[in-house]
Order: sequence, then structure tokens, then C-alpha cells
Amino acid sequence: MKQQQFLEVLDRDEAERRWREALRVGPVGEEEVALEDALGRVLADDVRAAVDVPGFDRSNMDGFAVRARDTFGASESEPIALQLNDETIPTGVAPQTEVREGRATSIATGGMLPRGADAVVPVEDTDVDGATLIVRRSRVPGSAVSFAGTDVGMGETVLFAGTRLTSRETGVLAAIGASRVAVLRRPRVAILSTGDEIVQPGEAMRPGLVFDSNGRILADAVRELGGEAWFLGAFRDDEVALRAALDRALGEADLVLLSGGTSKGEGDLNARVVADLEPGILVHGVALKPGKPICLAAAGTRPVVILPGFPTSAVFTFHEFVAPVLREMAGLPSEDRESVTARLAVHTRSERGRLEYLLVGLVPRADGGLAAYPMGKGSGSVTSFSRADGFLRIGRNTEIVEADREVEVMRIGRELAPADLVVIGSHCSGLDAIAGALAREGFRVKVMAVGSQGGLEAVRRGECDVAPIHLLDVGTGVYNRPFVGEGIELVHGYTRMQGVVTRPDEERDIAELLDDPALRMVNRNRGAGTRVLIDQLLGERRPPGYAYEPRSHYAVAAAVAQKRADWGVTIEPVARQAGLRFRPLQAEHYDFAVPADRLDRPAVRALRGLLEPGSELRNTLKALGFGAEDPP
Repeated sequence: MKQQQFLEVLDRDEAERRWREALRVGPVGEEEVALEDALGRVLADDVRAAVDVPGFDRSNMDGFAVRARDTFGASESEPIALQLNDETIPTGVAPQTEVREGRATSIATGGMLPRGADAVVPVEDTDVDGATLIVRRSRVPGSAVSFAGTDVGMGETVLFAGTRLTSRETGVLAAIGASRVAVLRRPRVAILSTGDEIVQPGEAMRPGLVFDSNGRILADAVRELGGEAWFLGAFRDDEVALRAALDRALGEADLVLLSGGTSKGEGDLNARVVADLEPGILVHGVALKPGKPICLAAAGTRPVVILPGFPTSAVFTFHEFVAPVLREMAGLPSEDRESVTARLAVHTRSERGRLEYLLVGLVPRADGGLAAYPMGKGSGSVTSFSRADGFLRIGRNTEIVEADREVEVMRIGRELAPADLVVIGSHCSGLDAIAGALAREGFRVKVMAVGSQGGLEAVRRGECDVAPIHLLDVGTGVYNRPFVGEGIELVHGYTRMQGVVTRPDEERDIAELLDDPALRMVNRNRGAGTRVLIDQLLGERRPPGYAYEPRSHYAVAAAVAQKRADWGVTIEPVARQAGLRFRPLQAEHYDFAVPADRLDRPAVRALRGLLEPGSELRNTLKALGFGAEDPP
């Protein structure tokens, strides 16, 4: 019966319903903590004040405590004289002398109002002549005075159960003298990373291994949601060790998360171990993309979840299924995600039969709306989620979403901070240096790599401030300028040498490499400027690997270095960093297309300034291996 569950892929809502039926979800208890440890915690009970705040009638300014009726009629032209008491009232001292008719007492800001007084005359409205106070402005009862209990009265409820304490609330608690406070216990979440390929950050890396990003992502996501993260470590594919770790986790944790796992012909090891719990696995497989392999289980009424190993899949499924449960356990309200309407920037395909979550970046459109650009990189990406502004849902029965279609985007995070400079186009390591320099000057820069052609289209639609491009006009041999139309200015960037790369032990020249049919190439994506150069180099040839189209220079270098390909075309700085043999092919111009009406925007002006001849950035680019020749 349980094996059938492994094979049944459920609709997202049905999967959640089945799982939730087996759980008992709610706050996991309460504890008392010191006020200094209460920030971010959730109140377990209402808090009532045991004192008045303020605790006495208090002066709000430096001046003189008086009976208001003694000042009636006072003005600049007809001041009133009062006799000063010998007493002066500083802060923290109880007054001894009553203010009687026709008299006044000097008082400091925060001083305790003496008996008989009901107002304070500020210093600037008075003069002192020996023991006589000259009052030049009348006061009404209560002027410049905070009466005892007007802020908080003794017995008043100042905070309610369920409040998550920020600095505002801890200030209130301090004001009423609460040194300790009853809060909900943080749900303890055990986190186990699994897989033979996992190594921890800081450990030695070799081909075939991956650093454990899921452990860090999940632990910090748990903390963000008010939980206590307990990372037990990464476990190899050892069933005995994994069972022992799971038993330990269930002995002390309120919720257990596993991520990763392997298949060795006998099924998923994590699933085999979790299946022996009672009731065990309730859902194994949900019609989601990313996140189909998620496994929802329970030990008694405690939630146990096996998240997919790929980071984006793990993050999405965590926020879809685990985060709502964890918020309830932590006593937090359900999250109210904000959505915005946008138009999809590019034609997008989806897989029929699965609800797809598509990460997108949002940029302003010329018409005042928003354009949504798919972030790409797949479920294995660790950067897509961090750089995305939101995501949209593509229904199970939708295969194609046309460009310019209106879509609803769920924001990630509370606020969408607007970028000072939106850069859409071809990516380059030199662009990273430029974006870093702008960031150090205080500008927020959003960079989206969609290729040179995609960048030009974004410029024409008014969706970006700058489009980095390196497009070769085969007919004229000129870069970029032939592709820039009316209303677009070309800002000179830099030159970079494109070349053919191989591993260091390969000594043949370019012609010999092209003539060897046994060699496998790595191509570039269509729409990239480098792809134009590659197709010009190959002519009618279609070597093995021609259909292998990664989207970055770094990916080309990695394919060659890791022997998945024998040669490819990339730029010299990337080849140098990867330790590859580089054969120069052609120097290309990497320039910036800018809408003419945006040239004077502050961030664009700053970019142009950074690219001035002889600038510090120019020297940085030169050190990285980029040229700074004058524009053609």
C-alpha cells in the first residue's frame, strides 16, 4: 500500500489536504524569557501594565510649575508677576514645596510636577527678576504636562497574545518595567542533508560533489519564520546512520526536514526510512514544477518532510508546504503575499500536467506597467530564487504562455525595491566589475542576462536603462552600431577577445580542431553575440555538441575543463580563470545601448563616468584582461 503512495502524483491542493489531516498543528508550548532576549518572539499571553506610565505628573519642558489660573491674561504688553519658591525641581527628585496662589517653582524637563501646580510655563515665555517670575504668556491647565497614567494606566492591556515583538513592543515592555515576558516556544526544526555528493562549505571539493546549500537555506528560512533551526549535518547514503539520525531528530524536534537522497535501484533511501514511521508517508510526488519529488509524511501527528535535493525545488516546496505549518507552530499569522500584474517579456513553454512556478524578475515598462522576465537556470540553481522579484503560476493544462500576455506575479518579500539602473542583455565578467563599482557609489543595479538580441528588444520596449550588446554585422564586420536604431544611443564599453578554448594538453590550432570529427564542441545559446561568431566560424559544419547551448561564458569553460566537451568559444578572462588554453579568434566590442531619453538619468550618467578614458574602472577592466580601445 505504501509503495503505491510513492507512485501516485497528486494535485497540489489534494496533497496538502491529505498531509494536513494527519497533523496536529499549533503552538508548541510557551516559556518565559528575559526582556533582552524577547526581540522577535511571540507573546503567549496578554500583557497588562502593573504601573502607570508616566508614574507621576511630569513636565514636558524646562520652565516653571504654576497654577494656570494665575497666568490668565498674561501677555507681552501686560505680563503677570509671580513669586518664586526657593525649591528647584530636577529630574528624579520628589518636590517638597506646594505651589500656592501667586507662586511658581522652577522645574526641569521630566521633573515631577509639585502639588498645587497644573501647568508649566516654558522658560522662553518668562523673565526672572530676583525672586520674581515675569510671565508673558498665559497657560491653560495641562499645558506642557503629561499626567500620570495618560500613556498607560495601571491594569491596562498594552500588548496582546500573538504579537511578534519588535523594538517598538520591547520598548513598551521596558516602559512598564517588565523584565521577563511569557512567549511561545520556538518550534524546533531538525534539518538533515543527505547524499554521497554533499560536502559542507569549507570542505575540499572535487568533480562530482556539490556544496550543501540546502542545509544553510533551510536553517535560515526556519529562523526567519520564528523557528529554532537544528542542523544535524549531512549524511551519506547509509541507511543505518540515516535511521539513527532520524530517530534522534524525532526525539527532540517538533518538525523534521530532510533534503536530497539518492536512488540505487531500490528506491529513494530517505523515503524508505521515512516510510517506516507511523503513519509514515502520506504523499510522495506532487504535480509541481519545480518540486515534483516532495514527500510529505508524519510521525504520529508531527510533520516530517523530504524536500527535493535541487535548491530552487527545495526552497519552493518549503515555502509552499512547510512554511505555513511552521508559522502556525510559531504562533504567527498566515502570510499574506502581495501580487502585482505584469506582462510576460518572452514566449515561455511549460510542461502540461504540472503546476509550474516560474521565477521572474520585474522591471518597469515604458507605459508605467511592469514586465516579467523569466529567471531561468532550472531547479538546480542557487541564485535564481535570491535574484527573483516574484513568481507566477502556470496552470497544469497550459503549455505555452505568449510574450506580452498579462500575468499575476506573487512577490517574494514584502517590498520590491526599485533599481536605479536596470541592465538587460549580454552578460560579461567585466559587467560584474561595472555593477560592483556602481553599487559602491550607492546605486541599486538589477542585471538580467538574456543575450544581446533580448537586450536590444528590451531597450526598444523601454524596459531597461542599459543593454550590453556584442553583435557582429557579418556584412560589414562592424560590431553593434548597425543594430542600434533611432532613439537609441550607443555608449562605448570595452573590447574583449573571443577565442577557442581547450584543455591545456591540447596543442592543435583552430583549423585542426574543426577538422577533427571526433572532437565534441560546446555551443552558445541562440540570440547571444558569441553564437553569431561561432556560426560564422563553423560555416556549414555541425560538429558533435552543436546542440549543447549553455547561456554563459563560464558554462562553456566549465564544460571544457570537466571534459564534457573538447572545445568551445569564450572570452579570454574566463579562459584564463579556468586554466584553459586560449586561441584568439576575434576582438569584439562590448558596448551599451541606452534609450536616448535615459542618458541623463543619474545612474546612467554614473555609468558613463565610470567608462571615461583613464578612469579607475578602465584600469580595473584592463587588469581583468579587457581592452579599452577607442570606439570605431
